[in-house]
Amino acid sequence: MINKANLIEKVQEENDFTKAQAEQIVDMIFDCIVDEVKKGSTVSVAGFGIFEAKKRAARMGRNPKTGETIQIKASTSPKFRPAKAFKEAVN
Repeated sequence: MINKANLIEKVQEENDFTKAQAEQIVDMIFDCIVDEVKKGSTVSVAGFGIFEAKKRAARMGRNPKTGETIQIKASTSPKFRPAKAFKEAVN
């Protein structure tokens, strides 16, 4: 498994950056993606995938514990669609 710390190490090793520089680069990339999706923009990274916000309408749901019908508020959640090249690389 790779996590953010491993990703920072990999960027550092591959590019002869200091750990602080690599961490700053990784954080800037993540922050940029989050900021743009938060604004409602779509972020497309060629060969990797598309990040976007998906709006979910308000709807009726059911409390599984009591069976009571409840109103679920409208919400927005992040969505990622992998690019064809990414899918093919994984398969």
